[in-house]
Amino acid sequence: MSQAVPLRGRHRELAELDALVYRARAGHSGALVVAGEAGVGKTALLDRMAARAAANVRIERIGASESEMELAYAGLHQLCGQMMSFAGCLPDPQREAIEAAFGLRQGSAPSPFLVGLALLGLLTEAAGDRALLCVVDDAQWLDEASARAVAFAARRLDVEGIAVVLAMRTVGEAFAGLPQLVVAGLGHDDACELLRLATPGGLDRRVRDQLIAEAHGNPLALRELPRALSPAEIAGGFALTGSMPLESRIEQSLVAQLEPLPESARLLLLLAAADPTGDPGLLWRASAVLGLGSGDVDAATDAGALAVGARVGFRHPLVRSAVYRAASPEDRRRVHAALADVTSADHDPDRRAWHRASATLRPDEEVAADLERSAVRARTRGGAAAAGAFLERAAELTPEPVRRGQRLIAAAEAKHDAAAPAAALRLLDAARGLPLTALQEALIARLRARAGYALRRDRDGAQLLLAAAQGLEKLDPVLARDTYIEALAAAIYRGRLGDAEQVATVSNAILAATPAAEESDRARDLILRGQALLAAKGQEAAMATLRRAQRAFLEEVPDALELHWMWFASRAAQDLWDPHGLRALAQRQVELARAEGVVTVLPIALSLLMLAQTVDGELDAAEATCDEIDAIKDVTGNPLPQYGRLFLAAYRGQVAETERWAERIRSDAYARGEGFGLSAVNFAEAVLYNGLGRFAEAVDAGRRELPYAHELSHAMRTLLELVEAAAHTGERALAEQALERLASVTRPAGTGYALGVVTMAEAQLREGDEAETLFLDAIRHFEQERIPIMVGRCRLLYGEALSRLHRHTEAREQLRTAYELLSGCGLNGFADRAARGLSASGETLRTRTHGSAARLTDQELNVARLAREGLTNRDIGTRLFISARTAEYHLRKVFMKLGIRGRAELKTALAELGHAVSDAG
Repeated sequence: MSQAVPLRGRHRELAELDALVYRARAGHSGALVVAGEAGVGKTALLDRMAARAAANVRIERIGASESEMELAYAGLHQLCGQMMSFAGCLPDPQREAIEAAFGLRQGSAPSPFLVGLALLGLLTEAAGDRALLCVVDDAQWLDEASARAVAFAARRLDVEGIAVVLAMRTVGEAFAGLPQLVVAGLGHDDACELLRLATPGGLDRRVRDQLIAEAHGNPLALRELPRALSPAEIAGGFALTGSMPLESRIEQSLVAQLEPLPESARLLLLLAAADPTGDPGLLWRASAVLGLGSGDVDAATDAGALAVGARVGFRHPLVRSAVYRAASPEDRRRVHAALADVTSADHDPDRRAWHRASATLRPDEEVAADLERSAVRARTRGGAAAAGAFLERAAELTPEPVRRGQRLIAAAEAKHDAAAPAAALRLLDAARGLPLTALQEALIARLRARAGYALRRDRDGAQLLLAAAQGLEKLDPVLARDTYIEALAAAIYRGRLGDAEQVATVSNAILAATPAAEESDRARDLILRGQALLAAKGQEAAMATLRRAQRAFLEEVPDALELHWMWFASRAAQDLWDPHGLRALAQRQVELARAEGVVTVLPIALSLLMLAQTVDGELDAAEATCDEIDAIKDVTGNPLPQYGRLFLAAYRGQVAETERWAERIRSDAYARGEGFGLSAVNFAEAVLYNGLGRFAEAVDAGRRELPYAHELSHAMRTLLELVEAAAHTGERALAEQALERLASVTRPAGTGYALGVVTMAEAQLREGDEAETLFLDAIRHFEQERIPIMVGRCRLLYGEALSRLHRHTEAREQLRTAYELLSGCGLNGFADRAARGLSASGETLRTRTHGSAARLTDQELNVARLAREGLTNRDIGTRLFISARTAEYHLRKVFMKLGIRGRAELKTALAELGHAVSDAG
């Protein structure tokens, strides 16, 4: 569209788009989703924005294609085509990941968040010293892997001078939360004027009014619908029909305008519509196969439908879809066959396979085998959804029933791995009636159980998984073990929301089925049996087996299944009150998952590492770990609940934040059917309210966990909070009951942490010398185990007890030490409680001033902490999922705010910073 022609009624939209580009020119990045129905004018706005931005702005623009939605990273490959020259500037892991995603190197499936970071790096390098405008039209057609990578990069833009604009009809899940510009229809006056310009010969008033009403201000409808009207209809002789959706009517109008073209020219348009790459050379070669010539290209371009330059394009995205949908199935097969003939089997085998499949009507093993090979390649690039699509089509084209069953099962497995359990179940239904082996039947039972549990989270899930595992026992023992663990995990995580006997039933069945596992040295055998013993018979019975399992995980390199289930060993360490084992196992799993790029494993491994960091009093490190979990969730869609944010807010004494997360997680726990989530919320609330001294509320939260201490994990840890709260509210019987239950789940473990916990709890219910001895014993246990938050909390309780005995000098010593420890770890609620105790005992406490800390943003603090540890800007960017340029920008702001000159001064400056005030209100 010519820049001289104004866009009617779009001043607001153009102003917002221009402002985004202006900010990019000034070095500030941003992203914007432009949303609106087909034909509403999104593409025209993008054209105008690009034309006005051309000076001193690099522009990278693509239009996504519906036909490429099944090809993993196809859209991203198209977007990065001109920017891959900068790939050598990326850190090696990022460069290798994006090259693997594009099939440029062999290797394991690339980590999606490394691909997202690589995209952010390429955009930053492409922007250089000027600005970059990155535009994706029809972004609703991006393949899932590309959409998540683009959204990941868009959310992390900061000061790189990049503007990302994504136009789509409705905002997809991947782009939710990004700033949006909704493009609506034109107002009545602008619509009337646009219609007048589109029909210079005039319209009958009744026809005009009806078109205005039915177009709802849609500019493309106002321009195109009149072109499909006959002279009699324009004169008002026939009524228009509104029964067809507007998009379909626009497409029908566009197709009607092309009907006068020769059949060969219309076939050429269909050929261009079927090729999403827009490669002119490919179009010429395919045209020659079909016997089409330059005259057909001229006819299509003269009709205003096609534009051929550096890329082949249509005057509007709807023209492409209209041409393709209106074509006969026979003509579609002809053009796909031609495209398959001229697409390189060496350089673009997957597009060639997809074109061949689209050209094939009857079953054809050669074509199906080609698709199966494409599915393998898609898997290695991390495209489970693409692999599922290839395999599904391969199954449809497979002539031999046994082979068809195999491919249907493989397709269902890929769909399930791509978080599409309903699609997996549909494919398994299609396998009914096919001749299947016993192993295939068992695999189907397993997939049905897994997909059904993913969909419904109902009480039958664990039982169905158990039955599937038993069916696999003699056919595939390794997969049977994996399924047994899934069954046990499902039963444990449902907890109180499931059948009370289910965990025992599943555990006893596993013990009966795996007697030889006791003699095994394999980590997966030991963790399965150890967890079953823990659930069925308690800590003492399970301890030896679980210790062996933990050693096996730490000493041997786990295979893929063992890496996936290594978190169960970390959970066992938590249940055995073994913080050092928890940290070692979680760190090991995180390191291995990062090295292998296994992002399905990383979030839960990081969650357990966050717990270990919290126990160790490293709340800042735990917060950085939560940041990494969030980044992975952004790019993978992993639905792991935000337990880490909940616990951190509780420990920091942040009331509003804790209650906000608690409400969200509690609701999610009921929806997912996971009692584990309810336990996490009750524990966090008990910690929060104890820290704030709101003991009655802590009692309410802790009491809810009392019946479920046998579930261990957060339920048993809440017992300590309940003892403290009940002791402060004078509910002696409740406190004694909680202590008894706590003793039953700590003394069998026998670790210093466990003994310190139960001793600290008992000290609060005893008097005189006995209480003092118990407090000192608990402090000694915690100091020996190097658990500063528990040392601080125990000294706080001991100091408060001494104050009640009017031993103020000794009390002040304990409370002062408690304050230093608790505030140093960031447990601000408990630290404030210690400060109040000191004040009551007559000491004026010199609290740390907040000073510059209050002025540093969370991101600046994260950058400063990593710079203090010696990380480069590039390393900081990789850790925090931001660009190196953004890391450098934040670090400069840190230096300025703290009044220091460089990294060498960071350690001292950060040590002097105060901690944020807890929002105790």
